Amino acid sequence: MRRHVALVGFMASGKSTIGKKLARKLQCAFYDSDDLIVEDHGQISDIFYNEGESAFRRYEFDAISHVVDEGEPGVIALGGGAVTYEPTQKLVKKRTHRIFIKVSPEQVLDRLHHSKRVRPLLGPTPPLSKIKDLYLKRMPTYAHADLVIEADDMTTTQVVDAIVEWMHKKKIEM
Repeated sequence: MRRHVALVGFMASGKSTIGKKLARKLQCAFYDSDDLIVEDHGQISDIFYNEGESAFRRYEFDAISHVVDEGEPGVIALGGGAVTYEPTQKLVKKRTHRIFIKVSPEQVLDRLHHSKRVRPLLGPTPPLSKIKDLYLKRMPTYAHADLVIEADDMTTTQVVDAIVEWMHKKKIEM
């Protein structure tokens, strides 16, 4: 049974911001997989540097599994690479309604330049070419979502409204 909406997309695509607004509008729980990992295992950059990406992906899977198995129905903002880990990809496909928040690599670059957060896979000042390479590698996985929102020219409110409208048409309730 699918009781959660999972927001997928590249890093800095707005999943957490959109997720919080969507959960408020739907009057349901909000979960951020990155926050859950930090709560249990410490800073994400420390995990990447001390334990590696594979450990991080396992922690991420465990956090998402816990939410879909035991959490209240709600919205889950997944980390940008969550669905690149096959167990997480299978879990999310089977147990959630996947919504891909699609923004261009150029918009990602702009958002990263305005962010205080360093993304471990990209570093502190990533060039557009590095973002595009990782984006292209991940795109086939993201594209399998149940709904794709082309969000480059949309406000967060417009994205939330589009998701709610889609959920209403599909008769998805939280």
